[in-house]
Amino acid sequence: MTNSTHVPLFKLAVYSDTGLLRYFYFLLLLCLYVLIICANVAVMVLICVSRSLREPMYVFLCSLFVNELCGSAALFPSLLVQVLSDVHTVSAYFCYTQIYFLHSYGTVEYISLAVMSYDRYLAICCPLQYSTRMTSKRIGLLIAAAWSYGLLSCLIMICLSSSLQLCGDIIYKVYCDNYSVVKLSCSDTTLINISGLISSLSTVGVPLVFILFTYIKILGVCFSGSKQTRQKAVATCSPHIASVLNFSFGASFELIQARSTMSSVPLMLRIFLSLYWLLCQPLFNPLVYGLNLSKIRILCKSLLFAKT
Repeated sequence: MTNSTHVPLFKLAVYSDTGLLRYFYFLLLLCLYVLIICANVAVMVLICVSRSLREPMYVFLCSLFVNELCGSAALFPSLLVQVLSDVHTVSAYFCYTQIYFLHSYGTVEYISLAVMSYDRYLAICCPLQYSTRMTSKRIGLLIAAAWSYGLLSCLIMICLSSSLQLCGDIIYKVYCDNYSVVKLSCSDTTLINISGLISSLSTVGVPLVFILFTYIKILGVCFSGSKQTRQKAVATCSPHIASVLNFSFGASFELIQARSTMSSVPLMLRIFLSLYWLLCQPLFNPLVYGLNLSKIRILCKSLLFAKT
């Protein structure tokens, strides 16, 4: 029985020798990473420099984009190195660090989406009280709460995982994952399994229930309100709903795949779907918000087609 502190390296066993194709995969991932950085930074800069985009919704969007840049930074550099490498190993320290930042990204993402649904609920259901209830102080507290909970809860998870005794060092993924490390343990994992269940319920279940509740309230106002109210709700809520559904799909598949055998699914498809919540959400959000929110769309057009 070997203590986890004596496991210097973890092997990422899903990688295989792809020959010259590795350079194609490298360029594809590099282009995707550059596109994610450019898209998120561009929308953030646009929000920061435009006085018409100083509403709470756009402040929450900036927080969401910062989180997605952090999540991408925790994945892509390692992924790019591993694609070109002949030896697919990572140090235990790096592995636990990557787990921490990737899980923090997922937690902060869900809570941020719940906070944004609360903002939309106030704007549509309580428009006369919106400016007094969604103050700068409350905006700061909501963002701080989302980030603090995400970072602290994942720190507890890492402390529990790193104290486990491990009987193996092979992770069957292209990146380090907490559940994959826990499966290598030859000690009692009851405490960490209970902690993981509580964490999943609090970071996924509770935000989703809260989002569902706010949209039930919003739909009630839309059905009983005017055509203008319905149009406003559709315009401001559709990007958020699309983002929640997109992230929930990727996260749900990742949870299912981690806890079940999917040998009948082709390997490349399993790899892509396990990466979906990390690859597509950071690219999806700036595009869908940029295209659907009229203020951002109009500002982009004015900048692109401004007379020189």
